[in-house]
Amino acid sequence: MDYSRLRISVLFLIGILAFGTVGYSVFEEMDPFDAFYMTLITISTVGFSEIKPLSHVGRLITVIIIISGISVLTYTLGQVAKIFVEGELRRILGRRKLERQISALRNHFIICGYGRIGSVIAQELASENIPFVIIEEDPAKAEILELDHVLYITKDATAEESLISAGIAYARGIVTAVQSDANNVFITLTAKDLRPDIFVLSRASDEKNETKMRKAGATRVVCPYLMGGRRMAQLLTRPTVMDFIDTATMDHKLGLSMEEAVIGDASNLVGKSLMDSHIRQDYGVIIVAIKKPSSEMIFNPGPMEKLEAGDVIVVIGKKEDLQRMDAVLK
Repeated sequence: MDYSRLRISVLFLIGILAFGTVGYSVFEEMDPFDAFYMTLITISTVGFSEIKPLSHVGRLITVIIIISGISVLTYTLGQVAKIFVEGELRRILGRRKLERQISALRNHFIICGYGRIGSVIAQELASENIPFVIIEEDPAKAEILELDHVLYITKDATAEESLISAGIAYARGIVTAVQSDANNVFITLTAKDLRPDIFVLSRASDEKNETKMRKAGATRVVCPYLMGGRRMAQLLTRPTVMDFIDTATMDHKLGLSMEEAVIGDASNLVGKSLMDSHIRQDYGVIIVAIKKPSSEMIFNPGPMEKLEAGDVIVVIGKKEDLQRMDAVLK
């Protein structure tokens, strides 16, 4: 919003106050405070009587103050009102636009909580162009989300209406990442009540609460401190392995990515072996594992392993090759 006009009008108003105060002090020999008071009541036209009878020069000063002061004061108040009205209007319109964008989301993720964990998840999803919406109750964090142009809802994530407003009916999954484990359990219960089939990823601050979250319906539970400790230990004992995993999964500069792809029912690869599918040769990818519909995980599958509809293959390769391969698999 442009505040330049308001600043200029305030400077003019201060100049008129200074002119009147100095003028009355010099030509009418008033005390500086009385001179300031006289100038102020003249500009505001409150109708108070003169502090003392004025000379012709004093009356000329008063005329100048009245003509210029009223105009500048009126303009300044108008600018202040305009800023408040435009700001409120912009806020209302911006909120409505945000609500329309959220209601149009499909196959998105709902992230409950924008703390250290929630913000990292949001950044990763944004880097992959995956749609998501944040539910965050803290107004300070909501301001950050507003500045970053992130879709968000300023509500309590444990309330049903919050999840409904975030589009849980059409969501791909929900992440419970608030600080309280009890609230994460409650959000999980609420989400499963609204959508029994929805994928729920829950954060557990205490490892002891992991079982409770699974009983509440969480699909996966992550304990960041436990995971962080294990990762640090692996960096000490298997540094090369961890470097490889980081390169394959998080180093975007090399253009490599570890992805999963589902073999669709209509894919012409259904019933073929890995050797006959030519996936490795045609797309230059490394097939790390195959997850069967029965949840059986086959690591480093052999060339004669047959592909079935619903299989999820885990591969490493260049992003453009993975996109071409994904189109064929579907």
